[in-house]
Amino acid sequence: MSSNFQAPRGVSEYFPPRSATFLAARDAFAAAATRAGYAYLELPVFEETRLFARGVGESTDVVTKEMYTFEDRGGRSLTLRPEFTVGVLRSVLQHGLNKGELPVKVWATGPAFRYERAQKGRYRQFYQVDLEAIGSEDPAVDVETIALAWDFYRDLGLTRLSLHLNSLGCRECRPVYRAALQEFLRRLDLDEDTRKRVEINPLRVLDDKRPEVRAQLEDAPLVTDHLCGACKAHHDRVRELLADLSIPWIDDPRLVRGLDYYTRTTYEFDHPLLGAQSGIGGGGRYDGLSEDIGGPPLPGIGFGLGLDRTVLAMEAEEVAAVTAPTVDVYGVPLGEEAERKIFGLIAELRRSGVAADMSYDGKKLKGAMRGAGRSGAAYAVILGERDIAAGSAQVKDLASGDQVAVPLAELVTTLKERLAER
Repeated sequence: MSSNFQAPRGVSEYFPPRSATFLAARDAFAAAATRAGYAYLELPVFEETRLFARGVGESTDVVTKEMYTFEDRGGRSLTLRPEFTVGVLRSVLQHGLNKGELPVKVWATGPAFRYERAQKGRYRQFYQVDLEAIGSEDPAVDVETIALAWDFYRDLGLTRLSLHLNSLGCRECRPVYRAALQEFLRRLDLDEDTRKRVEINPLRVLDDKRPEVRAQLEDAPLVTDHLCGACKAHHDRVRELLADLSIPWIDDPRLVRGLDYYTRTTYEFDHPLLGAQSGIGGGGRYDGLSEDIGGPPLPGIGFGLGLDRTVLAMEAEEVAAVTAPTVDVYGVPLGEEAERKIFGLIAELRRSGVAADMSYDGKKLKGAMRGAGRSGAAYAVILGERDIAAGSAQVKDLASGDQVAVPLAELVTTLKERLAER
């Protein structure tokens, strides 16, 4: 009989054995980021609301429609983070990391929150891994972030993903493109809300997913045709370095992503087996964001990769690590005194680096051995009253069925030796 309570609608939840895939993806990213010299950053899940309003962009759907905002008991307006980058940059500036060696290279992970229409692959609480390189304009740093994400996906066994690439220009050349785009958009048959967006942030119209809008955007001017010399050179260098690393990409001049702070390099990873929610991660450069939130000029680039959609992609390609955790040794106590001794043995094995578990609640031999089999253990240690009297325990090889008595004082050493031989 189940509880009357259920998880809130739109929350992604991971439990065994599927949680093994989630954990495998998260841990693989942690290892990849650490190998590349990125340090871990643990962030609060809520920030001042005005930080996201100024950083993400007051005209974005994220800020106007999707944020979980509340007033605390001190009357302060706080918001559950809808994304990581702004909070990461706030932390870097607050703690003066930008005053040391540049670029500051950090990564983070955890849940983020947006009130969206709940569906598979789009959740109100979702999980991301985030990586940021702050303090460098070098296009090689752009490519480092792309390569790290690309290799992470490939190491997980994903082979169907594609990389989409664009440049959104800078604050020097984008106004020219913005004016050309607005002139084009004003001639289209758009609803009132979209017309307001044309005046506030016309690039966001290019991100509209509605078929009736996308059909009218076929002849829209392209940002890559309006890049200044510096931005074009930067974009060309990114493409050259990607080619040097044999990373394939698709030039996508309509790629703008959903946040206002992006400049120059912008990219997204798509997976064709995920349907409408095919974007499994993406990022870009945000060279003016520090100034937007009151900091000094500080260029940066980074990405957020969706762990939920990564898990879905792994399952779609049948490379998911859906195996329950296993142990090496499983203790089977038969009686109260035996439980006390097995309990001590299991603790000693764990302290010496051996994965171990045991049967609880006074299970009979048959039920306890069923648990041993399910645990994936190589050996079961069976201890009853007669064994205690003899000063030994029965060690059973769960693969061959062979069983031998081992003195209690020699159990840990014997088990470690046998495990080392396997």
